[in-house]
Amino acid sequence: MKTPKHSLRKIVGFLNNPDEDGGFWLPNIQRPFVWSEDQICRLFDSILREYPISTLLIWKTRAEVRHRKFIDNYRSKLRLSDFYVPENGKKKCLVLDGQQRLQSLFIGLCGSYEGRELFLDILSGEVSAPDDVKFRFAFLDAGKTGFPWIRFKDLVFNTADPLTAAEGLIAKAGRELSPDERRKISRHVGIVFKTFHSDDGISYQELDSTENAELYTEDDVVEVFIRANSGGTRLGKSDLLFSLLSSSWDRADEQMEDILSDLNRHGFAFTRDFVLKSCLTLLNQGARYEVSKFRKPGVREEIETRWQDITKALKDVLDFVRGKTFIRCDKALPSYLVLIPLVYSRYHFPDNWKAAQGIDNYLLRALISGAFSGTPDQLIDDCVGKIKERNGFDLNHLFDAIRSKGRSLELTEDRFWQMGYGSDSIHLLFNLWYREFNYTPAYDNNLPQVDHIFPQSALRKIKTVSPETGRLSIVKYKQDARDQLANCMLLTQAENGAGGKSDTLPEAWFSGKPEFYLDMHLIPRDKDLWKIDRFEDFIEERKRLIKAKFSYLLSQKADGPAANQPSTVEVEQ
Repeated sequence: MKTPKHSLRKIVGFLNNPDEDGGFWLPNIQRPFVWSEDQICRLFDSILREYPISTLLIWKTRAEVRHRKFIDNYRSKLRLSDFYVPENGKKKCLVLDGQQRLQSLFIGLCGSYEGRELFLDILSGEVSAPDDVKFRFAFLDAGKTGFPWIRFKDLVFNTADPLTAAEGLIAKAGRELSPDERRKISRHVGIVFKTFHSDDGISYQELDSTENAELYTEDDVVEVFIRANSGGTRLGKSDLLFSLLSSSWDRADEQMEDILSDLNRHGFAFTRDFVLKSCLTLLNQGARYEVSKFRKPGVREEIETRWQDITKALKDVLDFVRGKTFIRCDKALPSYLVLIPLVYSRYHFPDNWKAAQGIDNYLLRALISGAFSGTPDQLIDDCVGKIKERNGFDLNHLFDAIRSKGRSLELTEDRFWQMGYGSDSIHLLFNLWYREFNYTPAYDNNLPQVDHIFPQSALRKIKTVSPETGRLSIVKYKQDARDQLANCMLLTQAENGAGGKSDTLPEAWFSGKPEFYLDMHLIPRDKDLWKIDRFEDFIEERKRLIKAKFSYLLSQKADGPAANQPSTVEVEQ
């Protein structure tokens, strides 16, 4: 195995360039680029600090393997399918390990991130702690920045010597620089030239099968890829499984992009992980991720063959959830895995699915109780077992499966009142509470927002006496008191946006509001309770109103379709 070395500046010139030893490209088993701006900037900081950035792993081959270009101008909405290049039998180098680093280098030195280019603060270079950045990098608008920010690619690819390059920067500073600043610029330019021009800047291990195709076959390379990426946290199991799937299915990545785009077009956040786990479950392989499952004869082929039916089941279940249940936004679905038994029922028993009763109750109880929290793979399998036994969805038998795992479906008062600001379940509860709110289009910043009735800023100003000093120095209402459910309500994006409620006290915000508005938010009619000094009394009265509205959730057991019926209790005001 060869271990070539090149300068960082030179290695970037290999990317997407067939004239440089066939060029460096990304095989279809590679996942999308996932690094953030901060991670890219920290990589460049590490390079200038001469920290090691690890060895790459390259497969040099003439095999007709589907591959794509590196991204130069990164944008969050781009599609990987737009970067694929025609397959050919020419020599090429496919990156098996090191994609994120090479992609970051390419964006920083040859492209942009969301339309902004990489700049270095040439006067930075101080650090107060080992984990702090030393050299400040940032992606900036080239037309709106100036000294000491230097476009980094201009410095790296400067053809002058370091001294001349430093003098050029000093001359363009636009102000008189101190001797210390001049020395710092000269020193930092020297560091850039040294780290990016050095011939041993980066090394890579090379698996070469250009002369002997049998030396490393595509199956060998997939195995190498999995082993290279399974030792740490760089890839999750879903990434590794997808690498196996895409190695035998050329259009796997495109098809995955398409289904995720369909599922998420209304503001949801379904992932490749969810789709792959659904595939395993639907093919009766169990929900648990195991690489061995994708190595079984016929499994990958069956997924490809049945893909249209699988995706139809996924979309039908989501359409049902959006159209016929209380779940109207991503935040009201704290566990997507609760849907997999429903997908299984729709896929294997479509006739039963059309007539199924109690699906909304299943979702309500399973989500609000947190039954599918943690690692519910075995629970999913048990639910699937009950669906097989009953030839479709049966509410009570699914509840039996959930309870058999020691997971309660009942909503206790303690858990109910824990659904405050920032909790996983508050949007689920508010989807039940605020039936009048329009959640469409969720993807256009239209989602209603959870707001503190008594603003946090006002409550933090209320102090109590410190027993140690005797002074009013202790914040009276801690975070849990400020964030409790009874101090939360749902506002439209317009109501809570600029010029809206913001930090307005309830005494002013509710003044003049019509009765239906107060009733919708369960606001006590006694206006004296709206005053900041009556906060505790307000909370107690609003708790009473909330409890009355949701008595059906707190008093009924999770049995049968009727348990999901909204309360008919009249709320006294």
